[in-house]
Amino acid sequence: MNDVHDIRLLSRLDLNLLRVFDAVYRARSLTRAADELALSQSAVSHALARLRDQLGPHLGAGDEPLFPRDGRGVAPSALARRLAPRVREALAALGRALADAQDFQPDRDLRQAVIAMPEAVEPALLPAMMARLRRHLAEGSSPRLDSVRLDRATMKADLARGRMDLAVDVTLAPDPDLRHLPLLSDDYCLVAAAGHVPVDLEGYMAAAHIAVSSRRSGPAVEDYALLRLGIQRKISLRCQRYETACRVVAEAGLKGGGLLLTMGRHHSQPLVDGSRGALVTLPLPLDMPPLAFNLYWHRASDDDPANRWLRDILRPT
Repeated sequence: MNDVHDIRLLSRLDLNLLRVFDAVYRARSLTRAADELALSQSAVSHALARLRDQLGPHLGAGDEPLFPRDGRGVAPSALARRLAPRVREALAALGRALADAQDFQPDRDLRQAVIAMPEAVEPALLPAMMARLRRHLAEGSSPRLDSVRLDRATMKADLARGRMDLAVDVTLAPDPDLRHLPLLSDDYCLVAAAGHVPVDLEGYMAAAHIAVSSRRSGPAVEDYALLRLGIQRKISLRCQRYETACRVVAEAGLKGGGLLLTMGRHHSQPLVDGSRGALVTLPLPLDMPPLAFNLYWHRASDDDPANRWLRDILRPT
């Protein structure tokens, strides 16, 4: 399209249709999008049809629906997938412009925050995050905090499209579209059954270990550090949660077996304290760099007042 066509199209375009488009794209469901927008499902369907009628002739889409039905929900068409990043950027820019015109008041303006994090570290991070959030809000305020499973493959896209506000992950390779701040640094320790004696490096390498990871395959976080030191441990069990791993370590100890769990000391403390004496922490017999987690967001949210406020209060001071 040339500039004249662009202006004519924009003069006829209802911005509310873009909000509907964005909600359906994120929800992949007319029903959920309607609930988010406080509209009827019929109104959402008609809005999408109007948007297609307005954009279709200019973009060569014809009568192709923007969101064909897909099972119980809908799936974006090729045209919708091309439009989605631009629509999201336009809505975010408009939101920033409007936000700049008024002071952000979290008690009034914050309704929901979505944070992605590895399932294994949620028990160590989420309670403190929720406590900090509540401390900074007036009594009676009730914004919703959603912790969702981190998918590293889609993290950047999910942050860019507003499917989540922030993400927690280990230090990643530099990316110009992602910003980050340090969130947690934790020294490693060993968790073992009560009565287990400290081990040297030879004993560590000979022992049976538990690896905790929410991924189906690949090294656990600590294995990357170990492999850089030339150490490959023997994994007897791989599970998704440290609570599960600690219970297995305790049970194995009762039956005379010895399993070791390598994890962050900060995270291990409440689990060991709550084991009623069944678990102990032991020093790690090698020098490993601390386990570091960062708070990530997309560069498009740099100046978003709600995102900036969340970043400021959710990271430890």
